[in-house]
Amino acid sequence: MSREKRKQAELLLPAGSLEVLKTAFDYGADAVYIGGEAFGLRANAKNFSPEEMAEGLCLAHERGKRVYVTANILAHNDDLNEAERYFQELAELRPDAIIVSDPALFMLAKRLCPGIELHVSTQANNTNYGTFLFWRELGASRVVTARELSLAEIREIRERIPAEMEIETFVHGAMCISYSGRCLLSSFMAGRDANHGECTHPCRWQYSVTEEKRPGESMPVFENERGTFLFNSKDLCMIDHIPELIESGIDSFKIEGRMKTALYAAVTARAYRRAIDDYLESPEKYAANLESYREEIGKCTYREYTTGFFFGKPNEEAQIYDSNTYVRNYTYLGKIAAVDAEGFARFEQKNKFSVGDRVERMCFDGSNELLTVLEIRNHEGLSVESAPHPKEALAVRFSAVPVVGELLRTETAK
Repeated sequence: MSREKRKQAELLLPAGSLEVLKTAFDYGADAVYIGGEAFGLRANAKNFSPEEMAEGLCLAHERGKRVYVTANILAHNDDLNEAERYFQELAELRPDAIIVSDPALFMLAKRLCPGIELHVSTQANNTNYGTFLFWRELGASRVVTARELSLAEIREIRERIPAEMEIETFVHGAMCISYSGRCLLSSFMAGRDANHGECTHPCRWQYSVTEEKRPGESMPVFENERGTFLFNSKDLCMIDHIPELIESGIDSFKIEGRMKTALYAAVTARAYRRAIDDYLESPEKYAANLESYREEIGKCTYREYTTGFFFGKPNEEAQIYDSNTYVRNYTYLGKIAAVDAEGFARFEQKNKFSVGDRVERMCFDGSNELLTVLEIRNHEGLSVESAPHPKEALAVRFSAVPVVGELLRTETAK
């Protein structure tokens, strides 16, 4: 594959709000995928109103970026009339692409949204080149691979589909215990349909076992004193394998997490942006900086990491049996909204911090700088020793002046 083709690889980030959308672009994303108020698979995410979607599209296009809208539920009869109205609305908004999985919704979008790219979601179980060609014949410009594919399978798909057809693949984020997200556990156990975006994540719950001849007799399975988590997968992370991803011919590297924070978007976008750009500049530069990418991605909220199916089927090492909680090494403090004439940084505070604390500034160039909190002024303009209340508008003087748009974080106490 030519070097020119490899340079077209896109870094695609999730965005559950305008704040996260802006953050993803600030830290290096080429595109974001968002949900509207209907038909996406993250019903509990904040999602975008039509007005917010229009604003997000405007912000993106001013910067030469792209926005894709998810409409990837598996539809029932009652969904179709509303879907028709929704796609008419999207036709007016003109996102760069619509992501669908249901054939009926695909055909509705094709008819009602001419000129807008159609991407086929991983939810459609796209596991072979014949499926890619099927969607190509119907008018799809891009297909998202099923998470169950290996790199060898993806390379074969690339070889057997037209060069202009795009492959999008998840490279980072939460993994699902079910086949490409088609899970029935949530519907069965909580009455909330995962395929309509209402998953309660029962794969993260504790379970016991029942022996066939002892009905009703529940026996706990102990991994430790907290029980065991039989279906709880580690998170995917491919930061160590950027060369293999690029050489496989994947067009878009996708990060999972539309319900995650702006800090998650900043950390993942910046780490993968640096890794991709460094490799394209020089494989030796990528190798030399690999430990710094690992260190940075470890500052993200995550469950332990795995490479998923990329190098063969996962074994028991891909599961976490003793906990369902995230690793949180850093706490999000806020995003710089403005810097006044006195050098005070203004932002809405997300978590508690105090005068004298050491805070990390996430610079856009990929570096970090430790700042000391010298003074905090609350929303009334009064100097205070600490800021314990989330969402308070603060003015803070640091030992160095941060840049508008940068994020601040602090190391979580061990």
